Amino acid sequence: MTFITANWNPLGEAFYRKSELYEMCWNLRDGLRDCLVAAAPYGGPIALLREPVRRSPSSRPQLEIYSASGVSIASFPWKSGPVVHLGWTVSDELLCIQEDGSVLIYDLFGSFKRHFSMGQEVVQSQVLEAKVFHSPYGTGVAIVTGSSRFIMATNIDDLKLRRLPEVPGLQGKPSCWVVLNQDRQTKVLLSTGSELYILDNTSCTAVSLPGLAPQGGSIVHMSVSFSYKYLAVLTDSGHLWTGPSHLQDKMSEVDTKKLTPPKQMVWCRRPKSQQPSVVLMWDRLLMVVGVCQDTIQFPTEDQCVLVGEMDGVRIISSTNQELLQEVPLVCQEIFKIASMAPGALLLEAHREYEKSSQKADEYLREIKEQSMLGEAVSQCIEAAGHEYDPNTQKSLMRAASFGKCFLTDFSPGQFVTTCRELRVLNSVRESSVGLPLTHTQFKQMTLQVLIDRLVYRQFYPLAIEMCRYLKIPDYQGVSRVLKHWASCKVQQKDLSDEAIARAMCAKVGDSPGVSYSDIAAKAYECGRTELAIKLLDFEARSGEQVPLLLKMKRSQLALSKAVESGDTDLVYTVVTYLKNEMNRGDFFMTLRNQPVALSLYRQFCKLQEQETLKDLYNQDDDHKELANYYVTASYREKRLESRLSLLQSAVDEYNKAKNEFSAKATEEEMRLLRFQRKLDDEKGAGLLELSLQATMEALLALGLYKQAEQLYRDFRVPDKRYWWLKLKSLAEKEEWDELEKFSKSKKSPIGYLAFVEVCMKSNNKYEAKKYVSKVTPEQRVKAHLAISDLDGAADAAIERKNDSEIATVLSRCSAADRLLIERLNRASTAKK
Repeated sequence: MTFITANWNPLGEAFYRKSELYEMCWNLRDGLRDCLVAAAPYGGPIALLREPVRRSPSSRPQLEIYSASGVSIASFPWKSGPVVHLGWTVSDELLCIQEDGSVLIYDLFGSFKRHFSMGQEVVQSQVLEAKVFHSPYGTGVAIVTGSSRFIMATNIDDLKLRRLPEVPGLQGKPSCWVVLNQDRQTKVLLSTGSELYILDNTSCTAVSLPGLAPQGGSIVHMSVSFSYKYLAVLTDSGHLWTGPSHLQDKMSEVDTKKLTPPKQMVWCRRPKSQQPSVVLMWDRLLMVVGVCQDTIQFPTEDQCVLVGEMDGVRIISSTNQELLQEVPLVCQEIFKIASMAPGALLLEAHREYEKSSQKADEYLREIKEQSMLGEAVSQCIEAAGHEYDPNTQKSLMRAASFGKCFLTDFSPGQFVTTCRELRVLNSVRESSVGLPLTHTQFKQMTLQVLIDRLVYRQFYPLAIEMCRYLKIPDYQGVSRVLKHWASCKVQQKDLSDEAIARAMCAKVGDSPGVSYSDIAAKAYECGRTELAIKLLDFEARSGEQVPLLLKMKRSQLALSKAVESGDTDLVYTVVTYLKNEMNRGDFFMTLRNQPVALSLYRQFCKLQEQETLKDLYNQDDDHKELANYYVTASYREKRLESRLSLLQSAVDEYNKAKNEFSAKATEEEMRLLRFQRKLDDEKGAGLLELSLQATMEALLALGLYKQAEQLYRDFRVPDKRYWWLKLKSLAEKEEWDELEKFSKSKKSPIGYLAFVEVCMKSNNKYEAKKYVSKVTPEQRVKAHLAISDLDGAADAAIERKNDSEIATVLSRCSAADRLLIERLNRASTAKK
């Protein structure tokens, strides 16, 4: 316990400690002197630009990017203009702000992404100072120009430059300035000597520091806290004023006894801080100034860089990196000398238990008597999260595990979660990974963002192992990592397309949420078309394959894939694309190789593009379908001459196709049309467009029997059909004399029962009786029954000695027909 508190330093009622994070892996010959340095928060990367003011073309500055542990990530000579400031975005992209106002953006691996300018005005006046800040809107940039104007962009991803109002009396750059975020507004606080101004979008307002001593002097340095809620101001007399950033109150004012301005000044506070402080750094001194008037001083042997974090300050030197932070209250209660807190007693009880000492029972009894065992377990678990040393973590978690054995209703959730989180944090804190996150930072960052950072840095095996260990759903975890890995893999130019495709298949397989089409699209963007095609073969969804194949100008392959999918909409999409991209001849030739696509396109043309359909049949020499097209097209023509012309074309095509039946049928249609027009002209019959049968019916209805007879002969209408048509027509018109003449004209091909039935249908029993005698013996019973002649039916049935006919007659007899029934029964018995 004494060892743990050995590096604790009291500050008011709290303690501060410095924990070593890394012995830096880099080898900086000249240390951090003559360097522009930028380190991203949350254990982010470090960028160094050596001798940024060197302008000799023969000796360019070197821009180097390292992990937080000093492992080199990228290094390249700086070939652009002089750099004023370096900064990191929230997504770990490096911003390089030049004198001419250009901002160049590089990724973590030194690849150029894009650039933007802070305005034309800056090109002339140059940038004197710049700051990169993080706001609710994203990453922002603020600059001071040579004309003493402030220009700001609150979100570089949605660039909108704001030129802030002019500051009265300002010549050159201010003595110091900071960017504030208040009420979702970004402002600039600056000082010109002893004067203090706030700049917003529309105004420049003079402000003062509440409670600052009159002898304070000119302001030489300012610093805003990580959350932008607190402000620290240092004067040339060495007075450090701290208070809320809205400048409505004062927290403290401390005389540092230092008259020279520090090189850096950074807030050091944690959430629920007991004793927030400000860290000031001079050449060989690091001073921690608390709001309680106390200070802590640390000598430094090497030039350092301070990086503000949400719960402390990282101190980076050329040899090592440390974390300065306020000791969390729970850790103070457990490890403080002579502490009687429940967590401290439980930790001591576990140590005695490991020694097999009976004192363990005494400590446990003391905790139980106070009913504080549950709180003791919770304290040990919470403290373990705040400790950086794995051995201390284990000691606290073992004590918590020991304590919860004596509890019956303690939920294990907090214990299990903390164990998992500590294992994750310890793995990313390794020097090879270089993410020195505290538990507080991890909670603020969230697990999802941590995985994203590992993926971005290409620590794929660790990210996948972490996802599996934490049982994250595949689509949020492993699949997302594999997708990013695959996108990077296709960019490796030293591997063949075949090797990459095999590696993809082996690693990705059928992982849910990973789209091979997305990976193939990335390969295509990198100029690897053949690899993209190989990867698309692994894509199970044709709807994802086809659009990319079309984009790659692999139209025929896209068409084949669409046909294989069986999705007609997809086929239509490809066909439409091909039609717009190809000349007509090539388009038709392509479709000929895909019968399914050709058939679907024909269906489409039948509904939408009739002329195209004709061209398609011509291209294929499909005479039969072309003839069918002419026939169909003829019905859309209103002029008879045009219709006949199209029908003649159809006859010619049918003859070419050696389809004699269709050719003859079409010729007869033409004859019928001419006949109909002739009659329309002569009689005004309105026959055009009627079928042959309908035409004959109309003629008979109009009494044009000769013309009907002519059609009957010319078109070789079957006798039975013609007799039926004329029979029905005469009966409907009740031309009974004409009907009788017709029946005698020649032997009826439809028999005479039809005459009986048609007459009875018209309720003319008298006429029906005329034809009963002409009915054949086989149908005579039916004829007599049709006219309700039971006696005649009985005579016919008995004459034919047909049991079924006798039975039929009997079924029609009523009780009044007793004599007829007896007669029929005798005939039936005599037959037997």
